[in-house]
Amino acid sequence: MNLTQLTDLFEALTILCFGLSWPISIRKSYISRTAKGKSLFFEIFLLIGYAFGILRKVIQLMCLDASGFLFFLSFIFYVVNFVAISIDIGLYFRNVKLDRERENQNQTEDNP
Repeated sequence: MNLTQLTDLFEALTILCFGLSWPISIRKSYISRTAKGKSLFFEIFLLIGYAFGILRKVIQLMCLDASGFLFFLSFIFYVVNFVAISIDIGLYFRNVKLDRERENQNQTEDNP
């Protein structure tokens, strides 16, 4: 294994480890039906970070002739994480709407 393959492996493993938390976060967002405890600001910056990672891979592919299994594996992990964060952000907006509906319903019940 050469140095490029080793760094691609480390990158893929890093992205995989970060990405393992997203299914858990998505499940929690879906089941809890609340946006409380979530930070849209945090998730947007993560989304931007993964977009930069994808852009880096595209530049490496187009301009530097990067290739190989580990290179494409890390690219795939970037894309999967980007999609997962996008789903979680979508659930955030759904949950904000549900939170507002609950608050309005509670206000209506408190003030007949």
